[in-house]
Amino acid sequence: MNEETAAMLDHVRAALPESGAHGFDHTLRVMRLCEDLGAHEGVDMAILIPAALFHDIARPLEEETGTPHEEEGARMAAAYLESVRYPAECIPAIVHAIRAHRYSSGIAPETLEARVLSDADNLDAMGAVGIVRTFMQAGEQGHGIEDATRHFYDKLLNLKGRMYTESARE
Repeated sequence: MNEETAAMLDHVRAALPESGAHGFDHTLRVMRLCEDLGAHEGVDMAILIPAALFHDIARPLEEETGTPHEEEGARMAAAYLESVRYPAECIPAIVHAIRAHRYSSGIAPETLEARVLSDADNLDAMGAVGIVRTFMQAGEQGHGIEDATRHFYDKLLNLKGRMYTESARE
């Protein structure tokens, strides 16, 4: 990991809880999935990795303010990246990937990097980890088993058919 990525990682870690349905551990899993999928898809990692790191940075703020985390997170990422003089030509694509990653945002991922981030985030919602995260999220929000079960039918059972990249479908 280069120094630039390590600094981003530290910045994001400071903003997120260490664990939880959308904690820092989730961010690390999504980043690793992005590294794997991105290598197969031939994406620009200078766009994908910052997008993966910042994709849920505003989750805690969404719970407080109601502002969609993908919108606020995109703003936070742009501000941070500009402050550290990250290559300006990468920032719009990073912002787009963050804005488009959320299943329910209604924003279509228009770049390969945005599609890979969306797929990686969705992959982390599947399988055993996805089951645990669903119940953690329900508990964090004070919801019961019925709400968690509904989430399976409303979202999780549909994710496989919503993958954008061949690598994620495999």
